[in-house]
Amino acid sequence: MNAVKRIRLLAMAGLTLAAALCLGTGTPANAADQATPTLAVSDCVKCHKQEPADIASAGSGHKKITCFDCHASHRPSSKNNIPQCSQCHTGKKHYELTGCLGCHKNPHTPLNITLSGNISDPCLTCHTQQMAQLKQFPSKHSKLFCSTCHNVHGKIPQCTQCHKPHSSEQTAADCKKCHKAHQPKNVVYGKEVPNKDCGACHKKAFDLLAASQAKHKALACVYCHQEKHKMVPACQSCHGVPHPASMMAKFPKCGECHNIAHDLNRWNAPSKAEPKKEGKKKK
Repeated sequence: MNAVKRIRLLAMAGLTLAAALCLGTGTPANAADQATPTLAVSDCVKCHKQEPADIASAGSGHKKITCFDCHASHRPSSKNNIPQCSQCHTGKKHYELTGCLGCHKNPHTPLNITLSGNISDPCLTCHTQQMAQLKQFPSKHSKLFCSTCHNVHGKIPQCTQCHKPHSSEQTAADCKKCHKAHQPKNVVYGKEVPNKDCGACHKKAFDLLAASQAKHKALACVYCHQEKHKMVPACQSCHGVPHPASMMAKFPKCGECHNIAHDLNRWNAPSKAEPKKEGKKKK
């Protein structure tokens, strides 16, 4: 075989080998990688049945993501298949707290929180308005921990769990007509509060008004004592100037005669002021 034929045969063999590699008839180095299967969420639930059920029932914001957004890999491919909360939850003061699982015990139901012990600080990173109210309007509630009343996140307890109602007829719903939990002494009420609720504490005034023959008897307590507890109106706000100017000049204060506001028909003439005694002059 001459040199020309040998060169032609070698060239043909090289072309044949190159074509075989391009067409995939050979065994490339990454064949094992190409054979790796791709997992879907439907594969996760074949083993992990409870977690998807938890997310469906109480997943909160976790309902909007897939398993792979948190669990990027699985053992034995990776040992770190349980993510850290801080991988996603950043940018808020609450997320700077450590020990997330102390309250959020199940990451698949993140807002199903049961609190134990004396806890306030973690709550206040979100519930700042409530703390401001407790400080602005001090009461016994100001000295309590958040978990004293709220041992389950999002659960608002009935006032009657700790407090006796003012009267036997009152229910827990009646408490909220006047009292706000984080400022209980800042009593603000609406027009729907019945007289008997006020009378539970203000019994003397209630009984006087009930027995009175004056027009005030027909009015609700909140008609005069509007919107805010301990608000005492000026008589003139309703009655204007009820007597001649000469009488008003002599007795400018209504209470000098009508000294029982809840029984106006029972009034006493004002006592005349005793003349001032002049002291003895020094010699």
